[in-house]
Amino acid sequence: MKKIILMFIVITMLITPVNVFAAPPEFMGGVNNEYEYEEIVFITGEPIKFVGTMDVSIRERNDSKTISYRLRNLTPEDKSIEGSLTRTINYEIEYEDRSDKGQTIGQMSVTGRPTEKIVINGDTFSLKDYQFSKSDVIDNRPASDFYTGNVTARKVYDINPSGRTSEGEAIVNITGASVGYENFWGATETQIIDYTYDINWETPEEGGDEDDTEDRSWQGTVTSQVSDSMTNELRYSDNEANFSSFNGGYVRITNSDIVGEYKYDLPLMRKDGPDSKRRDRGVKYLSKDMAPNIERLIVPKFRDLGGHWAEEHINKLYSLDVFDEVSDFFVPDVPMSREEFTRAVIRASDIRPNQEEDDRRTLRRRDEEPEKSPFIDVSTEAKNYEYIKNGVEKGIIQGISDIEFRPSESLTRAQAITVIIRALGFESKAPTPGYSTSFADDREIPSWAKDSIYMAQEIGLVKGDNLNRVNPNDVLTRAESSAMLVRFLEFLEEDLQRDYRENIILYN
Repeated sequence: MKKIILMFIVITMLITPVNVFAAPPEFMGGVNNEYEYEEIVFITGEPIKFVGTMDVSIRERNDSKTISYRLRNLTPEDKSIEGSLTRTINYEIEYEDRSDKGQTIGQMSVTGRPTEKIVINGDTFSLKDYQFSKSDVIDNRPASDFYTGNVTARKVYDINPSGRTSEGEAIVNITGASVGYENFWGATETQIIDYTYDINWETPEEGGDEDDTEDRSWQGTVTSQVSDSMTNELRYSDNEANFSSFNGGYVRITNSDIVGEYKYDLPLMRKDGPDSKRRDRGVKYLSKDMAPNIERLIVPKFRDLGGHWAEEHINKLYSLDVFDEVSDFFVPDVPMSREEFTRAVIRASDIRPNQEEDDRRTLRRRDEEPEKSPFIDVSTEAKNYEYIKNGVEKGIIQGISDIEFRPSESLTRAQAITVIIRALGFESKAPTPGYSTSFADDREIPSWAKDSIYMAQEIGLVKGDNLNRVNPNDVLTRAESSAMLVRFLEFLEEDLQRDYRENIILYN
């Protein structure tokens, strides 16, 4: 995941804290695409890959969501094994909005009566009890929602049930954690779950008396790591026609894939049952890709960018509606204003909700008292009023004073970096005050910007110049702002995904 010359960005769907966009299905380490579901089953003591179809339905209400999984027609991939797997489970998530803390708590539980039946070479494992609890905390930041959760569960199966009796009981204890993020441009969730198998199984001894049995009991462990991600690739496509009003434009390709692995430690299985001394250890991998989606984007036609060092950055942001200039000239080397940068960051973080809010706000005004602006120099009728209002309400930018915003004032590098880091919610991750950054001009960094500039360097958002200076008080041009915004978008999609997927899976 990442670092290609072309920028990977954009998820074209509205994402909210209660709508996990990229999440692994169920909690047994399986993977899926539009057509097929795969899962490895260990309940017999041997890893067996099952393949089939999965139906998922999601019903959302204001403060809750119900997810239903139905696995059907699953059979072993190895055709020499006779078997089947069916499962129907409904989960409900109740959300508690803690807007005073900028967070949401999600509590997940099983509803109804879950059913599961596994048949392998004549042996049947029938689910008789499923205890499950999962809780997540979601930190709702302006640019991205970050969440982490913990899960604990226990599945109990009857082995070869017959009436009120069975040959034994299979208990699977499940514990684990998940981490993820979701924003307007990308989403990833990674789960790491441990399974402890405790199989108590006695089968009738072949050719023996009625009370003679063979002990097939065993214990083992499995760890699954599975990660589901949405990624986007922005590619430039030339116009093959010579006589056309434009040379080419960008194509957005949305991809989704899920990868997983199982690490297992089981007894070595023989024909007469588990070996009490020898173990079977190994790793199994699964992966599935969704069919990509292709979308053409608006074609930029600025007349003053040809050969400019920031031409590609500016054209990308325009194609993605981060910039919505109507003029033929972008004037890249003039200063970026406070209101222009605020609008760009808000649009880059979450475009559609603000557009919808604009429409609702227009309708409300017919019946309500006129809204009063918090700043004397920003009219409620101003083009960028909603963006400034949202930026202030979300805490990513402040006025110059309690009553003045100075929308047309030039933006400094320190101000721009602070806006972006606050949008990510990372300013609080800086060290205890009293530290120094590694920049040569550290003493020139305003105290209010030091935490943000420190974190911006930590995450690779900014670097020093040839003299290792961050130049915090220099005015930022529109071209320089474009480069910073592109790096911001790359972080939202590329760096976050790497941190929430590769770094977790590779080092666990």
